[in-house]
Amino acid sequence: MSVENRKARFDYEILERFTAGLELLGTEVKAVRAGKISLVGAFVIIRGKEAFLQGARIETYQPNNLSAEHDPDRPKKLLLSTEEIATLEKADKTKGLTIVPIKVYNTGRFLKLELGIARGKKEFDKRQAIKKRDTERDLKRTL
Repeated sequence: MSVENRKARFDYEILERFTAGLELLGTEVKAVRAGKISLVGAFVIIRGKEAFLQGARIETYQPNNLSAEHDPDRPKKLLLSTEEIATLEKADKTKGLTIVPIKVYNTGRFLKLELGIARGKKEFDKRQAIKKRDTERDLKRTL
């Protein structure tokens, strides 16, 4: 199971990558394993000495069996080392850089989040990426 944030790869240039654990509730874990998570528009914030994933939406695992405490948009705590949090905090304070989630995947019984320090792409860079993708697609068709 793997859920990617393809919009982040298109909109941002990823400078550095990190892997973090996710602190989730039981029903959220089941929903994520079923692929009911959306990373579009999600970002990472640093509060104090902790990192949180904001804007990621985890739908209910069983909509008919909805629990009262389930909030699909609640901030999810990220499990990172203090050195990694310090690096992310420094990058977050730097102008022009942001922290974006790239992919959620599982390793055995653990769910991991791949996140990256990113710089926004200019419109010109996005057009180049589209052009490159189209030419590669045309080459594959001709072969």
